[in-house]
Amino acid sequence: MASPFWPILRRAASAPHPPARLASAWLSVRYHGGAFQRWLATDNKDQRGGIPPPLKGIRILDFTTALAGPSCTMYLADLGADVIKVEVPGKGDDCRSWGPPFVDHKDGVQVWDSTRPKRESAYFLAVNRNKKSITLNLKNKEAVDIALKLAADADIFIENQIAGKMEKLGLGYETVKAVKPDIIYCSITGYGQTGPYRRTPGYDAVVGGEAGIVHATGERDRPPVRPGIPVTDILTGFNATIALSAALLSRQKTGEGLYVDVSMFDCQVAAMTNLASAWLNGGVEAIRVGTGHTNVAPYQVFPTADGYIMIGIGNDVQFKRLADVMGQPDWPTSELYRTNSERLANKFALVDAMTEILLTHTTAQWTEKFWDKGFPFGSVNNMQQVFAHPQTAARDLVAEVPHPLIGTAKVVRPAIVYNGERMKVRTASPGLGQNTRELLNGLGIDDAQVDELKLKGAI
Repeated sequence: MASPFWPILRRAASAPHPPARLASAWLSVRYHGGAFQRWLATDNKDQRGGIPPPLKGIRILDFTTALAGPSCTMYLADLGADVIKVEVPGKGDDCRSWGPPFVDHKDGVQVWDSTRPKRESAYFLAVNRNKKSITLNLKNKEAVDIALKLAADADIFIENQIAGKMEKLGLGYETVKAVKPDIIYCSITGYGQTGPYRRTPGYDAVVGGEAGIVHATGERDRPPVRPGIPVTDILTGFNATIALSAALLSRQKTGEGLYVDVSMFDCQVAAMTNLASAWLNGGVEAIRVGTGHTNVAPYQVFPTADGYIMIGIGNDVQFKRLADVMGQPDWPTSELYRTNSERLANKFALVDAMTEILLTHTTAQWTEKFWDKGFPFGSVNNMQQVFAHPQTAARDLVAEVPHPLIGTAKVVRPAIVYNGERMKVRTASPGLGQNTRELLNGLGIDDAQVDELKLKGAI
C-alpha cells in the first residue's frame, strides 16, 4: 500500500551525512507526521476495491463561507480529506440562513418559517457534506490560539475573507506558517491579493458582472441575465481544488508549502474561453445569443409540441444526419447551410425552418426519432425530471444520509468515479458546532475547559 509520504522519507534517507539524514527525518515527522499518523490510523480499504481515497489522511482547516470556498473544501472532502469547518458561534456560515427553502426536521419537506429551531438550509446542504464543524469566535484571543493549534496539525489552511482580514485576526499566512512551516495556505477572494479591487467584496453575480459572464448571458436585445446557477463561485471552487491538489503534490516532492491566491475574477475571466479569445485576437465583442452559440449553428433550444429540446450540431456530418431525420435531405447541399460558416450566416432562417418542423411532434417523439442517429440532442429537464431521469438512477447520483437536525438529508453524490466506484458521502452537512467538543478534546482541552471557553464567548 503506497503512502504519500514515501518520497519525503526517501529524501531523508538519501541525505549525504548521518546527521543530515537524522535532521531530515525529524523534519519529515515534525511537519508531516500529523497527516502520516492520520493516514496510518484510517481504514484504507473502505472503497475503490481496497484503494484508499486519494486525500485520505490530509487535514484541512476551512474558514470559508458562502459557496466558492465551501464547494472547494467539499470536493477535497469527497476525495477523502478531513475537513474542519470553522464557523461563527451562534450564527455559522451565512448560507445556513439562505432560504427558503429550509428542510424540516420532522417531515423532510420545504419549510418557509426561518425561525424553526430544527431546520437546515437546502443551500447549505448542497456544499458542506463530508465536513466537521467547530465554532470559534475569532475576536477572542483564546479562540485564535485554538485556531493556531488546529493549524499546526493541518495540511491546508483555507479562507475567503477580504484581503488583509486574516492578518488583522492574527491568522495571516506568515503567522500560520510560523506554527506549520510546510502549510499550504489558500486565500479565495473576489479579486485577488493585488490590484485596485483587492479589498473589494464580491459575491458570485457581482464578480460575474465585472468578469463578463453576465453581459454574455441572456437573449439578444434584452438586458443581461444572471446565469441560473452561481457559475463564478463554482468555477472558483473547481480552480481552488485543482490548485490545492497540485500544491499537495508539490509539497510531497519538495517538502515545502505554498501560498495559493485564488481570485473569483481571475477564474471567471479565464473561463470566458472563446468569447475572450475572439476579443483578444479579433476585436469581436461578445453578444447575447440566448441558448444559442456564437460560433456554431444549429446549437440551441427549440420548442416542441409539448416542451423543449436542445440540439447541438458541431460539424457538417452531424448536420447531414439531423437533416435526414427531419426529412430535409437537401439542407446539407444548400448554399445556405453547407458549412458551419454558412449556417451561422443564415442562422435565423435555419432556426425558423427547424422550429416549424419540431413543433409537429412532442419531445418524447423527437427523442425516439433522434436516438442513436449520431448527433447530440437532449430534453430540457426541470429538477423533478432530472432526479427521475434513468441516467440519474443508473449512475446512483443521489444519497440519503443521517443529519443531526433534520433526520435524513438527500444529497447529490460526488461526481468522481475511480475504478468503477463513486466517492462516498460519509456524512451530511454538520450541525453548527457539532464537532467542537470532540475537536477541542483532541487538542487536550478537557470538558471543563470547553465549558469555560463557552462561558467566555470563545466558542
